[in-house]
Amino acid sequence: MPEPIDTTLGATVRDGGVAFAVHSGDAARMELCLFDDDGRQELRRIPMQRDGDLHHIFIKGIGEGARYGLRADGVFSPDDGLWFDPAKLLVDPYAKKLDRRFVHDVRLTQHGVETADLVPKAIVTGDRPVAVARPQFRRGGVIYEVAVRGFTMLHPEVPEHLRGTIAALAHPAVIAHLKRIGVDAVELMPIVAWIDERHLPPLGLHNSWGYNPIALMALDPRLAPGGVAELAATVATLHAEGIGVILDLVFNHSGESDRFGATLSMRGLDNRTYYRHAAGSPGTLVNDTGCGNTIACDHPVVRRLILDTMRHFVVNAGIDGFRFDLASILGRTSAGFDPNAVLFQEVRADPVLADRILIAEPWDIGPGGYQLGNFPEHFLEWNDRFRDDTRLFWRGDPWRLGAFVTALCGSSDVFARGGAARTRSVNFVAAHDGFTLMDLVSYRDKHNEANGEDNRDGHNDNHSWNNGAEGATDDPDIGAARRRDAMALLASLFVSKGTVLLTAGDEGGRSQRGNNNAYCQDNAITWLDWMRLDATLIAHTAALAAIRRRFAVFTDATFFGDDGAVSWLRPDGAPMQVADWEAPAADALVMLLECADEAGRQVRLAVCINRGTEPVPLALPAAGGPWRSLLVEGDEPSEAIAPRSIDIRLASS
Repeated sequence: MPEPIDTTLGATVRDGGVAFAVHSGDAARMELCLFDDDGRQELRRIPMQRDGDLHHIFIKGIGEGARYGLRADGVFSPDDGLWFDPAKLLVDPYAKKLDRRFVHDVRLTQHGVETADLVPKAIVTGDRPVAVARPQFRRGGVIYEVAVRGFTMLHPEVPEHLRGTIAALAHPAVIAHLKRIGVDAVELMPIVAWIDERHLPPLGLHNSWGYNPIALMALDPRLAPGGVAELAATVATLHAEGIGVILDLVFNHSGESDRFGATLSMRGLDNRTYYRHAAGSPGTLVNDTGCGNTIACDHPVVRRLILDTMRHFVVNAGIDGFRFDLASILGRTSAGFDPNAVLFQEVRADPVLADRILIAEPWDIGPGGYQLGNFPEHFLEWNDRFRDDTRLFWRGDPWRLGAFVTALCGSSDVFARGGAARTRSVNFVAAHDGFTLMDLVSYRDKHNEANGEDNRDGHNDNHSWNNGAEGATDDPDIGAARRRDAMALLASLFVSKGTVLLTAGDEGGRSQRGNNNAYCQDNAITWLDWMRLDATLIAHTAALAAIRRRFAVFTDATFFGDDGAVSWLRPDGAPMQVADWEAPAADALVMLLECADEAGRQVRLAVCINRGTEPVPLALPAAGGPWRSLLVEGDEPSEAIAPRSIDIRLASS
């Protein structure tokens, strides 16, 4: 009787050797290529056996550390969606470790041209499961978005050999900073192996964000020279300090790009399975991502790859959750976005993944791609409405008070649809994509000249302002105004209902020199300059984080009801009326909260908001004791709300 076929995809260490398996429905032949320890010389090329769409082989006498690649042969007819080319060495979609990073070369795009010397070799790696506990992160906490490489490249206390790596995140100086500003979880921008977009090398530029992946499980060797073990060790260290780890994953497209892109993995193995194509035109790649291709997340083979990738990071590194780039793609079928997509149901039903934190960037650029508020109830969602309404309010645009306050209260207009009682909003004012927080108040227009596209790239409408000068200035008054505005924007985040997203460095006033699309700047434009961070802003962020943790009213995801927990006052103490809300130049109000502190005692908080340029007289209602500011030092708080500020006051008992 023949032995049963091992259907485990990828390279799996077994007794006496390694089993290899890959899916391809269209390939005529599949070959396994074994390489020497340097990954430079091809030692053996072995035809794989075929059973249906599964190509497999067991190689005796090898084990962990063996280097390999794949070659697929068959029809080459791009107009029919077939890209088979045995000259192209291909990376296993299930590769868990690579021997080098991807480097773009025009030969990767040319049919019939050998690429073994260009393509990273996969390294056979056995699983090392870690103890997996419940996710460290809770809804309502503070997520800190980190571009791993640029975060520590200039950190003076991190040893030079660790800078720019995942291991650097576990350095005591880094952890001390995270804890000071109240970080509950770090969200690592993509850390799996990616390739530069083909237009960047001629410009001398490199992708620094990682949103152009090739191998979905293999960590980029620049960020994790120690592989998944390095990630697991860092996660364990952060967990010991009470900090969770969320991975930003890109399942919407790959770095193989459009028809003129490289053939590196999925395109050369099974293009018509892995990518979405126009109906009736298998040679036309659907581009709902703006990146040249769209991964077919509704295909069973792709769904399996996505689920296996997520499980890999949970089981072998203890990851607490995932943020999904352009997440509407994950729910797309041929008919459009489906909030009940099979993939969403499979994640929810998976025993390893069911309790993980899931965060959607709820849009793509395809038809019906904007899906804010429409993801399943177990997803949190990036809320660009919060971003825009907050920016427009503080910029001084008319008729913005109501929208701003709605955003502060969890965006019930978006997330209470269908009677939901809790917000799923991830609130942010600035993120990796767009202006930094300080650039938002320092530049009226984008300045992306360094990107080599004549400033055509990036968003044009940023709802930003410059406080009187465009960019860098020595004017102390302008500098002070920008700091005040940054403090007000930070306060807006930390007093909002929902989960808070803060991008690394924004707590200290980092700048990208007005570049609002700095994905291709792996240099001082994006590297965090720790020596130039604003100590006053950092202290302000730390104070806000402490207040947020002290009073659960801010982290409680439940929408405000009619129980008197919140009331809205004019600065003179009178209740807000319809005319006050609808005044085009409404600048100031007080959010009065009846809530509990960390000891469970009932207290009164007043969140005092003034976007105007002059102080506003303040008359808070009588309480059991005097009101005192939790943000402004001094026992006698001012009887006014300072211009361009949010103050938080507590009624002493």
